[in-house]
Amino acid sequence: MQAQIEGKICIVTGANSGIGYATAEGLASRGATVFMVCRSKERGEAAAAKIRSATGNQDVHLEVCDLSSVSDIKSFASRFSSKDAPVHVLVNNAGLLEHKRITTSEGFELNFAVNVLGTYAMTQLMVPLLEKAAPDARVITVSSGGMYTAPLTTDLEFTDGKFDGVEQYARNKRVQVALTEKWAKLHENRGISFYSMHPGWAETPGVAKSLPSFSERLSGKLRTREEGADTVLWLALQPKEKLASGAFYFDRAEAPKHLMFAATERSHALIDSIFERLASVSALAS
Repeated sequence: MQAQIEGKICIVTGANSGIGYATAEGLASRGATVFMVCRSKERGEAAAAKIRSATGNQDVHLEVCDLSSVSDIKSFASRFSSKDAPVHVLVNNAGLLEHKRITTSEGFELNFAVNVLGTYAMTQLMVPLLEKAAPDARVITVSSGGMYTAPLTTDLEFTDGKFDGVEQYARNKRVQVALTEKWAKLHENRGISFYSMHPGWAETPGVAKSLPSFSERLSGKLRTREEGADTVLWLALQPKEKLASGAFYFDRAEAPKHLMFAATERSHALIDSIFERLASVSALAS
């Protein structure tokens, strides 16, 4: 964890608060060039300035992008690609738990748009830049232990039955874990590794907003944002030979992706059709 990574370029989505902020700060404190991808220019600029001040690292930059919009992600990727720089670490941290069914301007259910489609589009569009950083490129996706309750389903936008935001979030987080496996297989000979992880329950603005009673009940007992980000940083800093591409991590160790008797394991066979669907709806070649 003491490794210095000067000269490495890292992208962290949803980086203006919570685990994303702690991750960006941790990477900056180790000398990385950090690009914070945030929806709010104002909050993003304030967070970047705070990190520059705390770490003394001036190579901390804001990129404004709404992760619920595929066209916004495409614009960001186009801008970023023009730098013609390698990307050593991409942290897919931006996440959302919205209890009501909300449809984005592009016609997608909001949780799905941010957690699944946004993660998919950002990763796919960064692959050429990640290849430039091979063999040390890595993608770390912040999932959740909530995914243990949900099998993979092709009902990506929760159109069957009464909408349940918590259930949709769990389903989304399961997709992220299965996508990580899929990407690891697709890119196993290209020098890009893919990891998903569970940060534990941390006291973040996202948890306070989306699960207020849970947050209040466990106030003072939840992890700090730094504790939540610990395994993200660990995955970014470890020698690759110590890690398994496609694996799911918790507290600096590989963790099971399925609980006994939860009947989720076989559902991962659906990932190929889900992958094709995401490529189709985002108009990105898979």
